Amino acid sequence: MSNLCTDKVVGDILAGWRYDISSLAPEMRGDYEQHLAECAHCRSHQFGHRAIDIGLMIVASVSAVMFLVAFGAVRHYSPRHALVLELIALAGCLFFSVVWLIVAVATPAPVVVADVARIHARKIHDRLPSQIRERLPEGTQEFLKSDHS
Repeated sequence: MSNLCTDKVVGDILAGWRYDISSLAPEMRGDYEQHLAECAHCRSHQFGHRAIDIGLMIVASVSAVMFLVAFGAVRHYSPRHALVLELIALAGCLFFSVVWLIVAVATPAPVVVADVARIHARKIHDRLPSQIRERLPEGTQEFLKSDHS
């Protein structure tokens, strides 16, 4: 296998964190970001983990929606055992909603989304006329200046 980690110690640390370095302070994650830039093995693992996390969230979302559709179909057609079928449909929707929440909390998805939002907000902020930029609340300006990316 030619695709081995270039620094086993850093690679093991990143693997233990499931490659989530986004919540570290920028000055602390420099070595890890450099390692990810240089090491194809760790980069592929990071991509795989994020693909699995996003895939789980998509599957859970689709499943929850399908259980809601099933609930609606049972309510509409009112078969013999409608109450049991409705309860099963609601339980399925609740289960996959909980799965979605667990995956969202256990992965770096919220941090990644916040960083993307901050980057796009900075771009919009830089295009605004100076009169409007000066009228923005101080908290918004601090949010845009903070570097968590």
